[in-house]
Amino acid sequence: MKLNPTTRLIACAALISGVSSFAASAQTTPVPATPPAAAPTAAAEPATPPNPKVGGAEMLVTKKITENAAAAPNLSTLVTAVQAAGLIDTLSGDGPFTVFAPTNEAFGRLAPGTVDTLLKPENKATLTKILTYHVVPGTITLAQIRDQVKAGGGKATYTTVEGEPLVIEIANGAISITDVGGNKSYIETPDVRQSNGMVHVINGVLIPKLS
Repeated sequence: MKLNPTTRLIACAALISGVSSFAASAQTTPVPATPPAAAPTAAAEPATPPNPKVGGAEMLVTKKITENAAAAPNLSTLVTAVQAAGLIDTLSGDGPFTVFAPTNEAFGRLAPGTVDTLLKPENKATLTKILTYHVVPGTITLAQIRDQVKAGGGKATYTTVEGEPLVIEIANGAISITDVGGNKSYIETPDVRQSNGMVHVINGVLIPKLS
């Protein structure tokens, strides 16, 4: 069927109008959103290293200082001393505490008969003073000790539960602890994590002023 010129003109106008409307619609219709890209995963925290063994015994981070010490065969003298001083309940508390724990060998370096004398009931006050001189409030890691030694120009001083200070220094990788009498002990096994603090095993007994 032939369309007259007027009809063809109307049809063309309608077609153009339809195309324009479609184009406008295409421009204003939102494009369906695509799922957002996954957010970058934060860098994983460094894995916590396994707790070091002490005297060959497993040290569990879920146990308290007194429980783990009792399991370590090389800390048996310390455990006996803590019991004699009546400090089991204190060191089983929530803390947190950092304990510089002398080994049996460390106690063995004291003058002969010293340990037996300290364990006598009449010497409980002196024993308590010595043991609490090995305890610092809070949880102090080896990394924190290193940072504090660096910040202190080569020394870090910690006030113990007993009240007197300990001075820690690092030389050639060895970490020394100096008591008020000038005697040095060294950390043998650092960062033994506990549920109520931290233990650093040391090779000497720290002695406060006893008079």
